[in-house]
Amino acid sequence: MPAITPTFFDRPVTDVARDLIGVTLLIDGVGGPLVEVEAYDQTDPASHSFNGPTLRNHAMFGPPGHAYVYKIYGIHWCLNFVCQPGSAVLIRALEPMHGVALMYERRGGVAERQLCSGPGKLCQALGVDIGRNGMPLDAPPFSLLPAEASHDIATGPRIGITKGTDTPWRFVRRGSPFLSKPMR
Repeated sequence: MPAITPTFFDRPVTDVARDLIGVTLLIDGVGGPLVEVEAYDQTDPASHSFNGPTLRNHAMFGPPGHAYVYKIYGIHWCLNFVCQPGSAVLIRALEPMHGVALMYERRGGVAERQLCSGPGKLCQALGVDIGRNGMPLDAPPFSLLPAEASHDIATGPRIGITKGTDTPWRFVRRGSPFLSKPMR
């Protein structure tokens, strides 16, 4: 697997998404291996970039290898990794392995399986908010470590959206108990 540098993200979003499964995401030392992601690009009606740049999505049109953070439902933060302009990978779930005690503190004592099993839960557990928007992924507080092994990856339709629902751009580590929802 290539080193996790901005060049890694300067590729088609679906290639990046697949290659992110198993990569360890740490934010200030808290995190674990990614087990679920979704890809979005400017041709996709479900993507924030579909209608072009706005104040909310400006980070999606910036350089590859930066964070795009936004709030959904007015309460949950979501973390994305910017790829080529107008495309990003939504980080949906990871296996909690580093800084687990802090994750429990931030998440209010939920079961380990539920610490990071969804984009909002993951951001809460890792302390992600709008202050991380636009930050480079190859510098503190972020650290991305290559996957230690290859993983059996399943693909399927994305979840939690109303447009582009059949697009098979959800990538998961098959059999992981830490997914936000099982594959259908």
